[in-house]
Amino acid sequence: MENAIEVKDLSIKYKELKKMTIKQSLLHFRLNRTEEFEAVKGISFSVEKGRILGIIGKNGSGKSTLLRALAGIFSPDRGTIDLMGNTVSLMSIGTGFQNKLTGFENIILAGLLMGFTEEEIRKKAPEIIEFSELGNFIYKPVRTYSSGMYSKLAFSITALLETDIMLIDEVLSVGDIHFREKSGQKMREIIRDENRTVVIVSHSMGTLKELCNEILWLNDGVIMETGEPDEVIAHYEAYMKKL
Repeated sequence: MENAIEVKDLSIKYKELKKMTIKQSLLHFRLNRTEEFEAVKGISFSVEKGRILGIIGKNGSGKSTLLRALAGIFSPDRGTIDLMGNTVSLMSIGTGFQNKLTGFENIILAGLLMGFTEEEIRKKAPEIIEFSELGNFIYKPVRTYSSGMYSKLAFSITALLETDIMLIDEVLSVGDIHFREKSGQKMREIIRDENRTVVIVSHSMGTLKELCNEILWLNDGVIMETGEPDEVIAHYEAYMKKL
């Protein structure tokens, strides 16, 4: 089977600023110090084309960092990410939108960043706006949106501007009941496309069991286990109960 994603020996580090008093800063002749934090620690895995991979783990395990690396937002400090020439989109609250721009303008911008032409985006825009259920709010700055409205727009753009690889970070768990049901149905339609690969980060074990072919359990930046959803989730839940 052909792979859509290949990750080899991937490590990603952050530089954290350490707070210092003015006196300490003067004594040390600098305003701050930095410490490195390794969020992802030398992991390797692959995802076959058309498969749905769920990523689980406690908060701070590196799940969202990994997703952003796959989307090209973060660069590896070590290792490689190969998307095998596939187009990719990231669906995530708080990522990708310009708050001063309107929802409509963000549709255009997001589409351009995903590699679509403006003509292709404008052709899809009415469908995106209708699916988002935002009405006239689509022409207001997204800084005025609630988190639910933000998630509706994020989902609608990524779901309807179809890329080869979809990366989803918790968006399915946000929004009103009606929209969650509608977005869930749309996800099932997307997943039935054998040519589309999906990677989902979520704390909703029920959703992952329903949608995913495989689960990757990430803990403190390392892979604990990969395999069948029921088995890996059971091991993860047993581990979490012991904490």
